[in-house]
Amino acid sequence: MTELELRGRKPPAYIAVEGPIGVGKTTLTRRLAETFNHEILLEDADQNPFLERFYRNRSEAALATQLFFLFQRAQKMQELRQSELFSPVRVADFLIEKDPLFARINLDSDEFELYEKVYQKLTIDAPRPDLVIYLQAPTDVLLTRIDQRGLGHEKSIDRRYLEQLNEVYSEFFLYYDGAPLLIVNASMIDLAQGDSDYLQLVDYLLDIRSGRHYFNPTFFG
Repeated sequence: MTELELRGRKPPAYIAVEGPIGVGKTTLTRRLAETFNHEILLEDADQNPFLERFYRNRSEAALATQLFFLFQRAQKMQELRQSELFSPVRVADFLIEKDPLFARINLDSDEFELYEKVYQKLTIDAPRPDLVIYLQAPTDVLLTRIDQRGLGHEKSIDRRYLEQLNEVYSEFFLYYDGAPLLIVNASMIDLAQGDSDYLQLVDYLLDIRSGRHYFNPTFFG
């Protein structure tokens, strides 16, 4: 999208892109950052030293994995809060409010109680996004995309785990009202290579200022 096409429509200053594993969060985040000349904020899952162990044995490594991600995301939010003095523009591939979703399905009751105490202490000052984009896709699509990208630590992800993630994400965003929300049917979108769906999505989100919105590319072609 050119500067001429953007003229008169200012993109959201802080965009958070969310969705389950394999749906295309980071790909969309990178493209939006390039289109809008925003800084990019990534959760850097590959830096979590417990992640590979978690996918091999979820119950044994879940708490360590979850706390590492929580501290990592909270630190990024703190850095973002501090830099707001300079009016930054950002696109992030995570929304810290969704962090407990993974904890709910991976931790036992005692671990989750500990996690919640830490979470409440760390996330009080998280900045509010100007737009949240929630990417949805069926489990079969997620499995195919995970297989295609071929990351070693993701090879042991099973269908049931992805189904659980889809369920908790759907429930979370059914009631989410913390920021303007755009729900995207990502099952047929080629965010990595194609331009048509992506440019339609950008054109659509530029007009969002409040409320809940839906984008299905099959209806915008």
